[in-house]
Amino acid sequence: MSDKGKLALYWAASCGGCEIAVLAINEKILDVANAFDIVFWPCVMDGKVRDIEKMPDKGLDLCLFNGGIRNSEQEYMARLLRKKAKVLVAFGSCAHEGCIPGLANMNSRDEIFQFVYKDCPSADNPKGVLPEVETKVSEGTLHLPFFYDTLKTLGQTVDVDYYLPGCPPEPERIWDAITAILTGKLPPPGSVIGAETTVCDECPRKREEKKIKEFKRTWQVIPDTEKCLLEQGIVCCGIATRAGCGALCPQVGSPCIGCYGPNAGVEDFGARMMTAIASVIDSNDPEEIDRIIQEGIPDPVGTFYRFSLAHSSLRRSNRAGNGKPAAKEEAEVSGR
Repeated sequence: MSDKGKLALYWAASCGGCEIAVLAINEKILDVANAFDIVFWPCVMDGKVRDIEKMPDKGLDLCLFNGGIRNSEQEYMARLLRKKAKVLVAFGSCAHEGCIPGLANMNSRDEIFQFVYKDCPSADNPKGVLPEVETKVSEGTLHLPFFYDTLKTLGQTVDVDYYLPGCPPEPERIWDAITAILTGKLPPPGSVIGAETTVCDECPRKREEKKIKEFKRTWQVIPDTEKCLLEQGIVCCGIATRAGCGALCPQVGSPCIGCYGPNAGVEDFGARMMTAIASVIDSNDPEEIDRIIQEGIPDPVGTFYRFSLAHSSLRRSNRAGNGKPAAKEEAEVSGR
């Protein structure tokens, strides 16, 4: 038997970029292989859930779990891996805050199915067939996971030991986390692994006084290469976003969109951003303020909650997905 630690990686509701990001640590992946036996990584190797189920509790030393919880299968895996892992890391923005999949919380399950399987221009479904949890065929009964009305973060589903933000996490931050785990030099449980400051603190652009009369979309202007983007009227989320990326986007003229989540001490990323934006609008006229916001920020949810809606105080829109309260129906399916 190997005396190395046991590592598991799992991909739930996400694009899968976090899986690829692990390989971006380049040759250091060999150091990971020297320290851990990778016993479960469905994206890369043929691991079986039953093998994890048979492991003793806390038999895994580390699990990097990326993705939110969109369906019953993902919730089962989250609970299973929490039971089996000594250290469970919410790996990346989707597990941490819900990220882009969490924006689906603006709609109900019924609305999502209606568009995806019926109304979408590319859909070819003349009979209007929708996915069913169970379907009987001649060979037996086919099963699909139950699709939840609300996407949840990993931390809303199970206890998480550490959070590693980013969409995806930068390779340097991934290696920092692995090194901290290997050496035991970890922050208190529940902490976000990474910097405590904001992207603005890493950004080399020159900052002066911010007085905004007009917000511009990125396609409407070629920004000055040295001046703060927010001061140029481009909504840049660096003022509220946790550092750790090296301010890569602002350095090439693209505004920070907030993928590293809120910096230390901030409860709600969107609320923090809206407060920051309100403080730089150069007007005391309510009608002019409304015009500046409506014309320059036509999609407030996508702007301020692009990565964090599921994790926020809002969590979702107040819409009923069907005749039964979604939370009750999901609890019945997951056995809670």
